[in-house]
Amino acid sequence: MKIILGAGKTAFEGWVSTQEEDLDILDRQDFEKQFQENSIEAMLAEHVWEHMTKEEGIVAAKHCYDFLKAGGYIRVAVPDSNFRNEWYQNMIKVGGPGPIDHPAYTHKIVYDYKNLVDVFEKAGFEVELLEYCDESGKFHYKYWNEQDGKIGRSFRFDTRNSLENLGMVSLIIDAKKPLIIQG
Repeated sequence: MKIILGAGKTAFEGWVSTQEEDLDILDRQDFEKQFQENSIEAMLAEHVWEHMTKEEGIVAAKHCYDFLKAGGYIRVAVPDSNFRNEWYQNMIKVGGPGPIDHPAYTHKIVYDYKNLVDVFEKAGFEVELLEYCDESGKFHYKYWNEQDGKIGRSFRFDTRNSLENLGMVSLIIDAKKPLIIQG
């Protein structure tokens, strides 16, 4: 089973799309009603974690960890606080640029790669950075397979990007549940 969290209109063959009203990732009971622990192969969350505080993000990551199979993963994309683009930073800032119906209105945090990795490591995951900007704004990219969870707002798939110009990037990670749990 593969789950898209906060899918919006995103739908991929072989993946189950969910919205907050279907599966509130902050509510463990929502998971328990629908899934067994250690039963989900993969999860995908594109621009979901910035709508929670860092502390809530850790809780949500722990819930995902508990319901993923050993060796399972969650691919997560969030806006990148280190991307050097004034328009972009204004669009993604906490509280958004306004008005109240703008998607960023409910942003509670803007992550850099260190903070996002920390959230998922605290939940027990092994984290691999796929796309991110470092402190100097330099963009880093590691090839990833879209069959494992396609991120639309990414270097390869956002039409605002080219080899000469980055227009829209995300901080993207794969957080993997270890095959052997230490404890």
